[in-house]
Amino acid sequence: MNNPKIKFTIKNLGEITAELYPEKAPKTVENFLSLVESGFFTGLIFHRVINGFMIQGGGFDEAFTQKEAKSIKGEFMANGFMSNDLRHTRGVLSMARTMDPNSASSQFFIMHRNAPHLDGQYAGFGMVVEGIDVVDKIANVQTGSRGWYDDVPRVPVVIEKVEVVTE
Repeated sequence: MNNPKIKFTIKNLGEITAELYPEKAPKTVENFLSLVESGFFTGLIFHRVINGFMIQGGGFDEAFTQKEAKSIKGEFMANGFMSNDLRHTRGVLSMARTMDPNSASSQFFIMHRNAPHLDGQYAGFGMVVEGIDVVDKIANVQTGSRGWYDDVPRVPVVIEKVEVVTE
């Protein structure tokens, strides 16, 4: 069975294609694909960008209005989900969450560089297979503060669409 692939189209920057791993995080992949298929991510932004660490998106639009989604159980080792051994290396997709291990919903991050301290603490569920140069472009945008938030791109990095790649 082939792992599903998704493609992010980022306004003015290019495309990122990622392979998803349902064998590592089945409910996470199922949730993410349902959000993709519903068009949830269209017009949202990468709202947290830390060069040398990760880029985070999937929760806010350009006006910085939060878009809510249903939370799911965190599929990572520290939360008792032992089959997810995906490491947080460059290019890995993972679910963002609050301190509550079962708070992941729509926000995700893509690793810009390796971050072993996240291994087993967050639900990794995919890997960039094309477009890591676009991840680098996003990681290199200028950032600043916006309200309570730090590391916000000064010029919005907009997700034009996310789609399932059919081969």
